[in-house]
Amino acid sequence: MEPLTLHFVHEQVGARFISVGGREVVAGYGDVGAEYGAARDAVALHDASYREILRITGEDRASFLHGMVTQEVKNLPVGSAAYGAFLTVKGAMVGDARILKREDDLLLDLEPGLGAKVREFLDKYLISEDAELHDGTPDQAWLKLLGPRTAQVLAAVPGGPLELPAPLSSRKATLAGQEVWLLGTALPGGLAGVDVLVPRAGLEAVWTALVQAGGAHGLKPLGFDALELVRVEAGVPRYGQDMVDTTIPLEANLTNAISYNKGCYIGQEVIARATFRGHMNRKLAGLLLGEKDVAPGTELRRGEKKVGWVTSVVTSPVKGQRVALGYVHRDSLEPGTELTLGDGAGTVTVAALPFTAS
Repeated sequence: MEPLTLHFVHEQVGARFISVGGREVVAGYGDVGAEYGAARDAVALHDASYREILRITGEDRASFLHGMVTQEVKNLPVGSAAYGAFLTVKGAMVGDARILKREDDLLLDLEPGLGAKVREFLDKYLISEDAELHDGTPDQAWLKLLGPRTAQVLAAVPGGPLELPAPLSSRKATLAGQEVWLLGTALPGGLAGVDVLVPRAGLEAVWTALVQAGGAHGLKPLGFDALELVRVEAGVPRYGQDMVDTTIPLEANLTNAISYNKGCYIGQEVIARATFRGHMNRKLAGLLLGEKDVAPGTELRRGEKKVGWVTSVVTSPVKGQRVALGYVHRDSLEPGTELTLGDGAGTVTVAALPFTAS
């Protein structure tokens, strides 16, 4: 397991660690409810330095990546970001990435454990283009501020104030003596924040500066477990949990990852055919579980027919019960539809995404 750069900083405040994709992650700091509450109502700081970064340089970097990913790259403005997916020729996902276009390179922000897989996929098609792939993970890392008081924290940092960028736009800044990039973020349901791209050598200085600036605004460190709570309530799938190498992006509701007027890319024919048909046989949906302890992978049935399976499960403060993401056959997607758990533990109810307060 690849340890976190800030392992000892987190250890000093009682962090509990887990492995995700072969990299060390802070699971939590002892009170998931308080961490979640800070993200929802104040501001929370998450060490996302376990995520992997792939850099692409060279004159042909934009045109090369444009043909490899579902999203627009060539006409993406410098300083902007977009979310896209990498597909096989059969339309199944190799992985997903947030793409940040800078003056001199393209950065791919990837799930932990996905860097080598995506690099191998891209390298297979890199033949004569002037483009080079570089592992950026050892040199740079992400920190995440999330919550309605994010702007106040940026305004209070030493050497600031820093301005909160709009979602998917970025700007350079200096924070705690480090040259950083600020990238605006937003989740379905309106929860906004900023991701801070930091030189890995400056992580501790930037983390400390953000913690100090956030003290007057209710900032708390945010572990992976609480971040998963926020993610699932927002209905956002995560590769490796809700998406795998047989998932077609339209099944996972990834319409925000697909450009329909960009021209050819690997897997485009499958996406175009499915779009023209007007439906997928199954789609990612919300599930209300009540108090049932349901494991990911549990089969969903309607009568005698298997109609899907569960992928992510959390206890949702918004819904006051356990909720899940899962794939459901298109004939059973209507919110309110009751499905039977394949393990015989009772029924669950299909719900719209994102999950919102009743």
